[in-house]
Amino acid sequence: MSRIVFHIDVNSAFLSWSALERLEQNPDSIDLRTIPSAVAGDVASRRGVVTAASIPAKRLGVKSGEPVSAALRLCPNLVLVASNFSYYRRKSVAFLEILNRHSSAVEQFSIDEAFLDMSARFSDRRREEAAIRACAAAIQTEIRETLGFTVNVGISENKLLAKMASDFEKPDKIHTLWPEELSAKFYPLPIRSLFGVGGQSAEKLLRFGIHTIGEAADTPCEVLQRILGPSAGKSVYQSARGVNHSAVRRERPQAKSHSVERTTTTDIEKRNAATELPPLLSELAEELSSRLRKANVRAETLVIIAKTSSFQRHTRQQRLLVPSNEKEVLEASARELFSALLEGDAGLFAKREALRLVGIGAARLEDPQYQQLSLFSLPSAEEMCETKQRAAAEAAAEAEERAAARAEKRRKLGEMQAAISARYGDGALLRGGELLSAARKETQNAQSAARQERQQSTEL
Repeated sequence: MSRIVFHIDVNSAFLSWSALERLEQNPDSIDLRTIPSAVAGDVASRRGVVTAASIPAKRLGVKSGEPVSAALRLCPNLVLVASNFSYYRRKSVAFLEILNRHSSAVEQFSIDEAFLDMSARFSDRRREEAAIRACAAAIQTEIRETLGFTVNVGISENKLLAKMASDFEKPDKIHTLWPEELSAKFYPLPIRSLFGVGGQSAEKLLRFGIHTIGEAADTPCEVLQRILGPSAGKSVYQSARGVNHSAVRRERPQAKSHSVERTTTTDIEKRNAATELPPLLSELAEELSSRLRKANVRAETLVIIAKTSSFQRHTRQQRLLVPSNEKEVLEASARELFSALLEGDAGLFAKREALRLVGIGAARLEDPQYQQLSLFSLPSAEEMCETKQRAAAEAAAEAEERAAARAEKRRKLGEMQAAISARYGDGALLRGGELLSAARKETQNAQSAARQERQQSTEL
């Protein structure tokens, strides 16, 4: 039985939500959505990358993911605003609350988009297509009037085509992409617009003369697998034909990793690393710890991310002694990894590199309920630190006692040797090594005398 799937995507989400935040603070301010504007990394220094751009900015060529400096060259009057993720999360929660009122099967795909399985509500999409569109329009209207921002709705029989449909003309639009519409709406699209095809894969396909989704759909699976590899080739083969069997999941799958990054206000280099890097790592470790605790997971591996002023990205990772979500443990591991990455003859600072982005991440996440514990629960980071300090102090005390005992023994032996020498003469007492040397010398003299005696007897 065919399904009916909606993909609902907030139009320019971060920019729209930043515009709403400004209007809430000052109703007389200009709506950012109506002018060339963008959400960027560090607004004060105009560094970082564009996170989201308004439609007027996009018309001037500003794109998400490009450096702010490049965006400003395209649009010198571009208005830049800083992101506010706590506000974005509140808007996302309100957005999902509305969607859950319209379907019992809602899968959050990201902070600003979700899939809805509407199959239980409509039994025959061909006879009820008008009603399906009316339902999509009702969701749009409720979001616009209640929350103040617009969404696009893509409708199809599976998640892939519904998502592709929602990316058609924006904003505040409804688009369908049924199987019979593929030839007109889907196949003419450029291959790089196919969901799941990244830049490198698109370049490989273009080199083989595959420019559109339709041309990929006409290419045998074996050929695509030779170009892209077995797994990626099969995926493109199915996606280009609009084939997708994944169900709308009511719960989001648990993240396999978490990471937090910051574009630095000033370049971090050898001269200022001691003052700039530690507080930044402390802030990142606290945020990462909060995320892990909220997800109720612990990290087995700590990862660091560094982007240099030459736009090179470096990562390092380290297995933690015990899986943890404690801020102190994460921070200590991050400091150790950054020290190895930056310091020394082979470090980035020796190569005159400076950091413009710093991040830390948690990988190989472990659910605490499946963690193998001893009879007693694992100690906290503070308790582990105290235990290590106690053990170190006890070891130092024991070493000091052993050294004092050896010194006392040597003192007593010295006094005894002095007393014997005073009574019987200096040669009366020999150390074990001296006695052994004397015995060896005496043996050698005896052997030498015996050889001489045998030689004389032979001569006679």
